[in-house]
Amino acid sequence: MSIIITIIKTLILLGVLVIIHEGGHFIVAKLCKVKVNEFSIGFGKILCSKQIGDTKYSIRLVPLGGFVSMEGEEEPSDEKGSFSNASFLKKLLIVSAGPIVNIVFGLLIYFLLVAFLYDIQTAFSMTSNFIGALAESIKILVTGGTTINDLTGPVGIANIVSQTSGFVDFMNLFAVISLSLGITNLLPIPPLDRRKTIDIHYRSN
Repeated sequence: MSIIITIIKTLILLGVLVIIHEGGHFIVAKLCKVKVNEFSIGFGKILCSKQIGDTKYSIRLVPLGGFVSMEGEEEPSDEKGSFSNASFLKKLLIVSAGPIVNIVFGLLIYFLLVAFLYDIQTAFSMTSNFIGALAESIKILVTGGTTINDLTGPVGIANIVSQTSGFVDFMNLFAVISLSLGITNLLPIPPLDRRKTIDIHYRSN
């Protein structure tokens, strides 16, 4: 039974983070008038899909990833609204939107969790300290103080989830994983390629 609970909790965690992360890319792409061919939750065989306007919305068999497929993303396209013809600023906003949303979401979850356990004043103070620790972690990543072997994937995340006890532990893990996902996707460091770290994509953005 504990294995089943761990699987369910892991799927919830990864599923929510996928929706948030890909949703960031999707919303900003739409705001920038870039054509999105498909917005998918999961990967592999399509279980169900619906075409709305220019975009196909789909749910796929394996719920451990997701992607936003934009026109002109993988190869140049002259079609109106293609990603390849978008300005540098628009491309930057679209690519960075997913990681930024994950970072904001992680900090928000942490803040609300501390406020729930203590009070709002305390929440601001602890979140500020948390951001400081986060900055130090980024410094370690940038200076090469960690390697790809120190990071983890979905299986490793499931193992960590199995060690959580209760709502507070699980939500704290939620915040940490969301922040880690955002940071490793945002930093332009080749060894931290998002397809090899804790990012839950199985397709390049």
